[in-house]
This record gives sequence, structure tokens and C-alpha cells, in this order.
Amino acid sequence: MRTTEVIDPSTGEVFTTVPSLGLAETDAAIERARIAFGEWRRVSPGDRARLLRRFATVVEEHIEELARLEVRNAGHTIGNARWEAGNVRDVLNYYAGAPERLAGRQIPVPGGIDVTFHEPLGVVGIIVPWNFPMPIAGWGFAPALAAGNTVVLKPAELTPLTAIRLGELALEAGLPENVFQVLPGRGSVVGQRFVTHPAVRKVCFTGSTEVGKSIMAGCADQVKRVTLELGGKSANIVFADADLDAAAAAAPGAVFDNAGQDCCARSRLLVQESVYDRFLALLEPAVRNFRVLDPADDSSEMGPLISSGQRAAVTSYLDGSDIAFRGTAPDAKGWWFPPTVLLARSNADRHWREEIFGPVVSVLPFRDEEEAIRLANDTEYGLSGSLWTRDVGRALRVSRAVETGALSVNSNSSVRYWTPFGGMKQSGLGRELGPDAPLSFTDVKNVFISTGD
Repeated sequence: MRTTEVIDPSTGEVFTTVPSLGLAETDAAIERARIAFGEWRRVSPGDRARLLRRFATVVEEHIEELARLEVRNAGHTIGNARWEAGNVRDVLNYYAGAPERLAGRQIPVPGGIDVTFHEPLGVVGIIVPWNFPMPIAGWGFAPALAAGNTVVLKPAELTPLTAIRLGELALEAGLPENVFQVLPGRGSVVGQRFVTHPAVRKVCFTGSTEVGKSIMAGCADQVKRVTLELGGKSANIVFADADLDAAAAAAPGAVFDNAGQDCCARSRLLVQESVYDRFLALLEPAVRNFRVLDPADDSSEMGPLISSGQRAAVTSYLDGSDIAFRGTAPDAKGWWFPPTVLLARSNADRHWREEIFGPVVSVLPFRDEEEAIRLANDTEYGLSGSLWTRDVGRALRVSRAVETGALSVNSNSSVRYWTPFGGMKQSGLGRELGPDAPLSFTDVKNVFISTGD
């Protein structure tokens, strides 16, 4: 069997290998999932809930192990990695409540009664990116399993280790064999087979907009359901009346977290021109003090980029750009890159328009509320974003006007597992998380029963 080398991005060195499944092995796994679906869908809601809670408990028992694995495989800081493993636990616990609450409706009709049922789809294929391997996996498999589907999950080739371990922990927790399978391999083989195999009834993909478009086109051939969480170029809008100290202190984390490898990164910083110079003066020490250290260090705020190719791609955006100031990064082996602030000459600058997926933020002044909204919306993306103001009326007006799926006011948070998450425009299709996520893994069946009236 083909294998894939796994590299530690902190050192650039190979430290293990994993299997890379071919077409035959992928087909065999999908067939096993198809057969297992017949039994899993018949597991009573209470028993399915108990198994998911047990899965959450087993993940809890292995939080530190999973976190340490992610530090080495993905270069995430240990603090972030612990949160990510904990998020898998929390999402499993949250959706453990879904099987017993997946209720249909009784609809008044003449001549009988009419009821609806939420029927599971069957086999769900989940394709996970390398930037957040654990949480994004959980956002897919937890509600899918809760709704009665079986799952085949393809981790990213660069970061397969925590997904493989979660698959093992699922069996340890007592989930029936083949209900949740992790299939490491190339996207062109395993991921593409999720798209083309008729037994896979839904594909969940997180990744680039370009690949998402090809997956959507492929799924159309079988009228296959698809959820897409794609690229982003989110705006962080700072109005003159905002708490500038708080906004400047929070801005580095909003874009440099996970080395900027985040679709929700607030990589376009819009600052009202009357406070532009003052804000940059506050931002500079916050950037220079951002701690880029060994990700295993508890005090580290940012680790390395994922690969040499990613570092080269990020570096290309600095050519000909106005660099305002930079932070520091270790002068060591691995794919390190310092936090960087660029001054945009206009909204036509390449670094302003394109998703860099690295620790680079572009800053541009705006005159008034109308221009801020226009500049924020002048992008093909619409995933997340922030705005900072003390004016409640403005907060509501701008929140409604900005074309993005998840917006925060006086905060840079994008994700809460209790609330829906997803993008507008070319940032995606469908929503993950929140109370309604299991419904997207079901068909609504309508049943009319005549009473002979």
C-alpha cells in the first residue's frame, strides 16, 4: 500500500508515515459504511445518544494526547490544540442531545393525519482541511452520526494523525464497526471517490473555493447534497468611536492565530481615517509583542506555517508591498514566518484582495460608514468579520449591511458550536454547527394516513 510522509512543520523533518488508500480500499470502506448504515439507523435514539456521549468522554480522556499530536503534526500552539480537542468533545456532547429531539411535525389536513419524519441520508463523506483537522472533522461527523448516518472521513494529507486517532477512539467508545471510518489518502483518489460513488449521499468539504467548485459540480451529476465551507477575506472594521486600545490589542490574534491559516482570519483591517495614525501606533507594539515560539511552549501564540510551499506562497505577497512593521519569528528549521502588517495603497492591491492564508494583515483607511460597508463587501468572499464601535445603532446597521455569514461586534470570535456557521457568496454553501445542523443530514419524509372521513 502507498504511504504518505508526515512532516513536523516546526522542524521540516519527517517523523512518521501513514497509509494512503487507493481506489479499491476506498470503495471497500464505502461499501462497509453502506452496510453498517442499515443497522446504525435502527439504533434507538437513546442508545445512539449514549454512544455519542461515551465517545465524548473517551475524547476527554485523551485531550492531552490529541493536543500533543496536533502540535507536532500541524504546528498548532499547545493552547490552541487543547481547545481544538476540547471542541471535539463539546460538539459530540452537544449533538448527543439530537437523536432524541429529531422530531418531525403533525400537519393539519382534511381526511386524515399528516406527519413528517427526518430520515437519515445514508453514507456521508467528510473531507477535512489541514488548518483545523480536529474541530472541522467533529463539526461534520458529530451531527451526521447523531442523525443516523454512517461516516467516511478523509483527513488532509498533511495532517492525518488526529483524525486517525479519533477513529480509533470511536471504536474504543463502543461505536459499531464501520459506522465511522477514517480514510487517509489523496484528495484526487479518496475525496474524489466520495463525490462519484453513488452510495455516498452527501459530501461535506472545507477547503479552497476552487476545489469546492469542482466538488459541487461533481456532486451535481448525482444530485448529491453538499455542504461547502470555503475561502475568506474577512474585514475587521474599526470606527473612530470604538475602544481603540481593545481593538488594537485584539487585532493581531484575529489574523495571526494559527499563523493566519484560517478562513475566518480578519486579514483586511479597515480603520476610520480620523483615528488611522493613532490606531497604527497602538497596533505596532501589539504585533511586535505577539509571541511566535515553539508551539509546544505554553506561552506561544503562533507556530509555523504548515509547509515550505505555504511559506513561499505567503512570502510572494510581500513583493512590492508597503510593509508597515513586522513581528519576530524563530530563526530555525521549519516553516516560520513573522507576523506582518502591510499598508494597502487601494482596495485593488493583490494582498488586499486575495486570500493569503498566512500571518499577513492589510490596513486601509475609510472615511465614513457608507465607505466602510462598500469596502468590506468588495470581495467575492463572505465568511466572517468584525466591527468595533460603541454606537449600538451603527453596530446593527453595519452588521445587517455587511455580506458575511458570521459577524462579531467588539469581538473577533467566529465560531460557537451552539450557533450556525457558514459563508455567503463564494465562501460556501450551507451551515454547520448550531441546533439545526443534524437536519442537513436528513431527508424530510411526509406521510399521510387516511382516516376514511
